[in-house]
Amino acid sequence: MQNNSIVARFMRGNLVLQILAGIVLGVIVASVSPDMAQKAGLLGKLFVSALKAVAPILVFFLVASSIANQQKNQPANMRPVIMLYLIGTFSAALTAVVLSFMFPTSLTLVAGAEGTAPPQGITEVLNTLLFKLVDNPVSALMNANYIGILGWAVGLGIVLHHASGATKDVFTDLSHGVSQIVRCIIRFAPFGVFGLVALTFATTGFSALAGYAQLIAVLLSAMGFIALVVNPLIVYVVTRRNPYPLVFQCLRESGVTAFFTRSSAANIPVNMALCEKLKLDKNTYSVSIPLGATINMAGAAITITVLTLAAVHTLGVQVDLLTALLLSVVAAISACGASGVAGGSLLLIPLACGLFGISNDVAMQVVAVGFIIGVIQDSAETALNSSTDVVFTAAVCNAQNRKS
Repeated sequence: MQNNSIVARFMRGNLVLQILAGIVLGVIVASVSPDMAQKAGLLGKLFVSALKAVAPILVFFLVASSIANQQKNQPANMRPVIMLYLIGTFSAALTAVVLSFMFPTSLTLVAGAEGTAPPQGITEVLNTLLFKLVDNPVSALMNANYIGILGWAVGLGIVLHHASGATKDVFTDLSHGVSQIVRCIIRFAPFGVFGLVALTFATTGFSALAGYAQLIAVLLSAMGFIALVVNPLIVYVVTRRNPYPLVFQCLRESGVTAFFTRSSAANIPVNMALCEKLKLDKNTYSVSIPLGATINMAGAAITITVLTLAAVHTLGVQVDLLTALLLSVVAAISACGASGVAGGSLLLIPLACGLFGISNDVAMQVVAVGFIIGVIQDSAETALNSSTDVVFTAAVCNAQNRKS
């Protein structure tokens, strides 16, 4: 009975406080016993694997069910959400340009990224995205190809919109069932975060990052400015309300988990649960959240821009204002396609470096620098990307509620 009581109290407890406790315990274990921290890392790997496993199925059934059951007088509000995604991503690239000019950074270029193959241009990025869109549905689910999953879910949902009520109920029940599994997995987030933090501190530490302190500072400053200034400003313009309660809640309940899982796909179930907690329109968030994990890439735009301009400064290349603006556009478009390229935002850096005539060999050394600082860069980037998905979705839903 006592064990049941402990489990019941844990399940009813404040998830955010439990996650913070997991972070603290992870740091302590890594400091006291690195060997134990390595073993604890299994908990983190299991947690991330569980989220990644359930996320594709959740997205497929939620999107298909939402569109199939949508009433004609219930708009999904997707157009304003997509507009906010694009505005936010472009604003992030511009912010990164400004901060890079204010605090120019030089890199110590290293080897180590020769085995990777970056895309050769925007055309290749778009080509990859198009082929992912028409991927086999079974293959899309198996490989977590969210562009393909979204395409098939939207198509099936549109067709089922005219199906019988019993057929629609089946998809509704399936989406509710998968959502319940997701809630159970998320309750174990404190253990997963504990394992991830312990493993990260035990294996990587921060000694290798000291030489890139200024680069990390510029990246984090840009991401912090977007999260705490630009995003709140956009939300205020849309809702005419104090944006910070929403922004802080999204950073706390979505950003913290995304920071440690370092996976937008793994954080989709977390964002879905947060949208449900915020009582947002399910017709909107069931589509906007997985779509945001694909195209809402403010953090990726910042990474591409900052590292590219750091390479430019290191090589002494002069950059005029017009070229910097062009870089912002290229970074924003590339960031939207980052999920369609193996390696994410880092492998899109050579594409941006090509604007300044930087050779592919040098650009790939910049990519290697990105992998070195990835323990912080990728974590912060994912936290910004994922939490912003909920921020913008909530802003549009709240604005719609205020009008109606």
